[in-house]
Amino acid sequence: MKRIYILLLCFLISNWCLAQKTGGMISRPQKTNSSHSSTTSLAKNPISGKLSISCRYDKVWDFSEGMAMVELNGKRGFVDKNGCEVIPCKYDKYLYEGNHDISANKFSEGLARIFLNGKWGFIDKTGRVVIPCEYDRAFSFKEGLAEIVLNKKVGFINKTGLVVIPCEYEYKDNQNLQYCFKDGLALICINGKYGFINKNGDEVIPCIYNGARDYCEGLASIALKNFKWGYIDKSGREVVPCQYATYCAWNYSEGLAVVSLKGKYGYIDKDGTEVIPCKYEHASDFCEGLAKVVLNGKPRIIDTKGQIAISCSKYSFVGDFSEGLVRVSRNRKWGYIDKSGHEVIPCRFDYAWDFSEGFAAVELNGKCGFIDKQGNPLLIKR
Repeated sequence: MKRIYILLLCFLISNWCLAQKTGGMISRPQKTNSSHSSTTSLAKNPISGKLSISCRYDKVWDFSEGMAMVELNGKRGFVDKNGCEVIPCKYDKYLYEGNHDISANKFSEGLARIFLNGKWGFIDKTGRVVIPCEYDRAFSFKEGLAEIVLNKKVGFINKTGLVVIPCEYEYKDNQNLQYCFKDGLALICINGKYGFINKNGDEVIPCIYNGARDYCEGLASIALKNFKWGYIDKSGREVVPCQYATYCAWNYSEGLAVVSLKGKYGYIDKDGTEVIPCKYEHASDFCEGLAKVVLNGKPRIIDTKGQIAISCSKYSFVGDFSEGLVRVSRNRKWGYIDKSGHEVIPCRFDYAWDFSEGFAAVELNGKCGFIDKQGNPLLIKR
């Protein structure tokens, strides 16, 4: 009988010790070599437990210049890559026509635009207001200048807030155009027609086009009276004839541009030569030598010769490559694959965005946060 009591006591002690050990796993996660699939429960998965802590914001945006905008309880601020909320969530959000949110913001050239009390201004990375909130609209600095809008007229300011190009151009808020400078030129609109100015405010390409987009890689897409699109160079010379479908001549990326003919998409080079035939139902810009296309309802990733680089038939959605990874969706969950097609971060998130500066925004259980390229969360310090 004594022996039975001793065995029973040892059994109870061992079970108590096991319960203490497992009870501390979430608060003190241990290293594991096993993969964390979307079927692993949060209660048993230390990484997923950390993700729950990391995903605490209502919305988050990409990192830019080491900072990312975040939103909590309708107010916006910025976090750094250490997870510190260096600029508190105190600025307003701005909803634009039909809940289309145009205030998604990034630091650009050391400044970020903010919205407060119905007006726009700019802060630096310490949170100091360097340009007061006094504009009806304002957009990010590019090439030292930022577009601002007053009384539905567009002009440009420098980083001291000085108006260097007066507010005299039309603002097409129904199209949400941003007239930022690219390649030394900015898109402007006069009497419903589009052209380009230089940084002195000189109209170097006359406002004669029915539609236009910013310059990219030395060329800009433009539309004439028939609303067929083509491309001009920085002298205004038409280098690719206006023959493509309405709003389907995109900016050049890595030497190629998406165009549309007869309802199908393909790619042309800067001479206007169709290097990848217009046969896809959808096509996206090339990034890192690869692009997403859709053929017969199936997404796939092709190279610059039009060859299939990655077959993505098991995914319902495939994004664009960014920093070597692309977001994908399977069974309504999101993860990431690399350029070999390997799923390096399992599909376990409710939503996911592209990587930027080593981090990607993800959503889990209705809250947003950030992960690194190994799928580890950026822990937010309260």
